[in-house]
Amino acid sequence: MKLVFCGTPRFAVPALKALIEAGHEIPLVVSQPDRPVGRSQQLTAPPVKETALAAELTITQPEKIKNNAEFRARLEAIAPDAIVVVAYGRIIPPWMLALPRFGCINLHASLLPKYRGAAPIQWAVAMGETVTGNTTMLLEEGLDTGPILLQREVPIRLDQTAADLFDLLANQGAPLVVETLAGLSDGSIAPKQQDHLRATLAPILLREDGLMDFAGYTASQLINRWRGFQPWPGAFTFLEGKKLIVHCLQAEAKSSEAEPGTVEIMDSRLLVSCAQNTRIEITELQLEGKKRMAASEFLRGAGLKSGARLG
Repeated sequence: MKLVFCGTPRFAVPALKALIEAGHEIPLVVSQPDRPVGRSQQLTAPPVKETALAAELTITQPEKIKNNAEFRARLEAIAPDAIVVVAYGRIIPPWMLALPRFGCINLHASLLPKYRGAAPIQWAVAMGETVTGNTTMLLEEGLDTGPILLQREVPIRLDQTAADLFDLLANQGAPLVVETLAGLSDGSIAPKQQDHLRATLAPILLREDGLMDFAGYTASQLINRWRGFQPWPGAFTFLEGKKLIVHCLQAEAKSSEAEPGTVEIMDSRLLVSCAQNTRIEITELQLEGKKRMAASEFLRGAGLKSGARLG
């Protein structure tokens, strides 16, 4: 097929490489503009742009696309068979949806209709799911509401974080995109409408999602949220008004009768009571203005005693 590829972050790179290797013609790659990154705020090209340039593909980075007459004319002149969209980061406008004969094909990192939205990998882990996957779908004007083309499941291990799953889902989603285009081309894939009644949302993450609510969540739920919110926003609480970042934690088998958020120090271990008489052990942490350290090291110098409260 003749394709236009739209994508921006590292997650989209395997799909672009797979399409190149499959022999598709890609006259144009569309990515978001270079952005300042890190403390130095150095202008940095997105990973998809770097991949496209390495493959000697033409790249464009429009700031806006909805009412961009020049961009629209360029795509209409190409007349692509399909537009492949993988983590592009822009809403695809109606004129672009209607342009290719096979439609706009999107790779979404969840088993739709579950986890529609910007952060499907993170929320699947945070909600304690044991299975996730990839979906290819036809884009329409609604948020991830279009007909499903293909799906493939991926198990989630209890020791995996969202960061672990990103590369796994990206690499397993790439051949699914190639398979989807082949199925559309030969007519072996029939789009299937989603069951909208089963839909759940995966909204963009906010910093406050990382705040540990010891009264609202059990130990296992807090661990799932920590796993889901890696690398950002992570998990944090407050100790005597100072931010306390929790880098590692685990469930404690013994139950607790104390109020949620209550600290118990036991054999140089830092335990915290959670909802439903559960508790967690914080094993690695970082107090505001201090270095990251093991909880046992922190306890030696912090003067923290049982009965203190976090939150």
